[in-house]
Order: sequence, then structure tokens, then C-alpha cells
Amino acid sequence: MAHCGGSPAAAARHLADAIASAPEDPEPYAVLAELWRDKPSELAGVVQDADSLRAVLAQSYIRFLEGDMDAAALAIGSVTGVRPDIAWAEAPWFGDERFLGAVSADALAEAAMRTMDYGHGLDTESMRERFQPWFQAIDVVSARRPVPEALARMAILLRACGLTDASFALCDQADSVERIMLTEVVRAGTWRKLGDAEETAAAFERALALEPANWSLYLDLADVRAEQGDFSAAVRLIDQGLRYEPTEHVLRAAGAAYRARLTGSPAELSELIQLAPNLPNDSYRGLLIDHACAGPALPAELVAAARRIQNS
Repeated sequence: MAHCGGSPAAAARHLADAIASAPEDPEPYAVLAELWRDKPSELAGVVQDADSLRAVLAQSYIRFLEGDMDAAALAIGSVTGVRPDIAWAEAPWFGDERFLGAVSADALAEAAMRTMDYGHGLDTESMRERFQPWFQAIDVVSARRPVPEALARMAILLRACGLTDASFALCDQADSVERIMLTEVVRAGTWRKLGDAEETAAAFERALALEPANWSLYLDLADVRAEQGDFSAAVRLIDQGLRYEPTEHVLRAAGAAYRARLTGSPAELSELIQLAPNLPNDSYRGLLIDHACAGPALPAELVAAARRIQNS
């Protein structure tokens, strides 16, 4: 405090910077704990700023001190998502038995998902080293309380870090409690990462068996069949999905693209041209246009119009 002009806010910022420099060093946490004991009201406002990385970092430890382990996990997950290049989970409290023994499986799963919020690449040796405390926490919490949906979500982080065998193992553990659709979807994504289209499709088929009215699963499986060049199967699957959600924009666009590719129908390509600008995912829109424009004997002017949307 003496070095920060007596300001709790300035002290918290200074301590957050110290933690960022060496997350494993216990001293800044000890000082922050003392500051929280002595100036709780002054510090309370500082840690409420959800847009400040420093504030959320301080909040994660303060929630631990308060015994709110779920909130502590969520906060450090958010911080990790912004800057996964820093080993935030090396914090002594994150591996503490008090934390690992109390944090819920759902909260740890949500925290794990937050670490991936900004799409940073995690599949490197250096990232796996930084994420070791997360892997250890997942092991402890999944053994203590194996909640299938939570385990499936944790398995997504393992996959993102390149630990595909561990991701499959966590899915198997989830299945041993109860088979649910999400676990098969996570498996499908892991097989896709490994480049095995048949296993990907098989996992989506199992997911559909568990939730046969889920239109998005028909789309997922149709996309796999399109990747394999089986556009007849892709069209059949889209038609099945449309029975459940006949107005779903993405389903209709995919159906138009796959029919145009299969039959060379100008009407289907025209429908895709109408629907494509409103697709939320640019890369998926481009993929559908690529498929559609490869249809047989399509009018050149329609193909050119589709390409203009793709390149816009």
C-alpha cells in the first residue's frame, strides 16, 4: 500500500501485475489476502470490473478466500481465455485441496470452456505445459463427481490441447455414468480433429440415436457426408433435419448447396445465393458455395454471383 499511494485499487493492480509475472509465487497472493482482510469495502469495487483482466484475476483469488470455489474457477477460466500464454493456474490456490475438493464439476467445466473463448491455439507443447494444473484439476474433479455433461465439456479442452486419447477416456468415463448426446458430439469432434471421417460420422449417428429430433445433428452428419463426397446422403440427412426445423436458415442453405452439387439445379443455387449472405459463419458459407458451384452444368452467371458473395 505504501508503494501505491495508499490506494487499494492501485495496490490490487500492482499485485495483479506481480501475479502475471510469476503466477506460482505465493507472496503476491499473501499480500492480496491481507489487503482483502484489512480493506474489504475499498477492494470490493475494484474486483467488480468484469472488463479488466487485473480485476478478474484478483477476483478469482478473493472468491477462493471467501470459499466460493465455483466463482473462483469461472474467473480464472476467463482470465486464461484472454491470455493463455500465461500459466495462471500455477496459482497455489488452484491446486489447493480446499479448491479441488469443493469446486463443482459444472463450474470447472464452464471454466475450462472459458479458457477457449478467444480461439487461441492450445495444441502445442508449451501450452500443454501451462495447462497442466487444469488437467490435474479435471482428473481430481471428474473422479470425485463424474457428471456426464461436465465431463464431456472438460473433454473439449483436452482435445483442444491435443490430448485426444485423454479426451476419449473422459468421454468413456462419462458414458459409464450415463450416455448422453453431448458426449457423442464431443467424440465426433475429436475424431474429426484426427481426420477420421467414418468414426466422426459414427459418433454423430450415435448422437442422433440418443436425440433423434435434434436438427443440428442431422446438419453435422450431412456435412461429414458432403466432405466424403456422398451428396445423396447429405441431401437425405438435411431433409430429415428440415422435418424438425423447416425454417432453419442454416439447414435450408446447406440443403440448397448439396442439391445444387448433386443435381446441377439452377433453382437450388439461386436459393443458396439468397440465403448465403445471412449465414453467421463466413468459412462455412464459403464451404457451401464451393460445394454448390461444383455442381454439373450450372449457369456461369449464377456461379459468378455465388462467388461474389463468397469473396465479399
